[in-house]
Amino acid sequence: MLDVLPAAQKLLFDQRQPRDVAIATIIATEGSVPRPAGTSMRVDATGAIIGSLTGGCVEGAVLEACQDALATGHASVQGFGYSDEDAFAVGLMCGGRIHVLIQPFRSGCPSLRSDSEPVAVVLRLPSADDACAPMAAVFAAAVDESTGPSTDALAVSLEPLVPDAVVETAAQRVGAFIRNGRTGSIRLAPPEGGSEPIELFVETRIEPAHLLVVGANAFSRALVEAARPLGLRITVCDPRPAFADPASFPGAEVVRAWPHRFLTEAAATDELDDRSMICVLSHDPKVDIPTLTVALDLDVAYVGAMGSRRSDRDRRAALREAGVESPALARLHSPIGLDLETFTPAEVAVSILAEILAVRGGRRQVGPLSDDA
Repeated sequence: MLDVLPAAQKLLFDQRQPRDVAIATIIATEGSVPRPAGTSMRVDATGAIIGSLTGGCVEGAVLEACQDALATGHASVQGFGYSDEDAFAVGLMCGGRIHVLIQPFRSGCPSLRSDSEPVAVVLRLPSADDACAPMAAVFAAAVDESTGPSTDALAVSLEPLVPDAVVETAAQRVGAFIRNGRTGSIRLAPPEGGSEPIELFVETRIEPAHLLVVGANAFSRALVEAARPLGLRITVCDPRPAFADPASFPGAEVVRAWPHRFLTEAAATDELDDRSMICVLSHDPKVDIPTLTVALDLDVAYVGAMGSRRSDRDRRAALREAGVESPALARLHSPIGLDLETFTPAEVAVSILAEILAVRGGRRQVGPLSDDA
């Protein structure tokens, strides 16, 4: 929605003749589709269109849905996909499927007003319980990419969208999306007396957090595969051309360079920030020691290194000899991951991501949710 928001605001808040608009937003995709979730199209009462969802496959049907929404004032979610039974039916010729939120907005709508460049928007999906609920909140204030807006500020903005009973939970989860530059859906428990959960769609313009994986091997391939659904920017760095094959790491950037040099350059060009995560999986002292020496001097969220407890002791001794001081060494998560009795690369990847999520959440100790039941 952020891509057409300025065009929508221009009509909604025109001083001479404000006009209603409808906005169609892709909120979910399946299979091969032309555009990602968050892509939007704006339609006004005259039928004028700005933006495109698919490049032409379904725009005619979406236009009709937007015009219906403007006439009725009701939002809806509609699906569009290829029809094997009728090749001429409205659908996506690429074979995928999109789910589209159709929303009408009345002129002067306060929820879409912003005085500066928006960095995120939260949309509430209609339900059988309340199809006409207020459905948007725009966050336009400057957002610190490391902390995002405060939970209290988010809660105030989200109050028109969700019941009081879940507004704090909604603010916490929306805040996590914004901090990490994620776009996607959030489901909250049904309000008291409601029969359906509350669904929110969050779209952000903040760059996603950066996961740097050092070493190209079976463990790094498993980590990249497991991390892809988290919406991170993923980079794999290895100096060996034979191992650093982009085809082996779909969804990741692959860099053939000495990791300590790459880290230094990435920090100098602001490609790493205090949300970034560095996982050293090379298990080779001549790579590990210089890389960790640089990494532990950076202001990043997480630094971990793979190896046994014995290799960890040797590694820490070598890092001390390299001049790394105790406070920096205390930030090193080594051996990497949670103690989950993991053996296979896929299991190790899960334990690493679990530890990263715990660290990002400020948790030093984790346990099963059932312990609090």
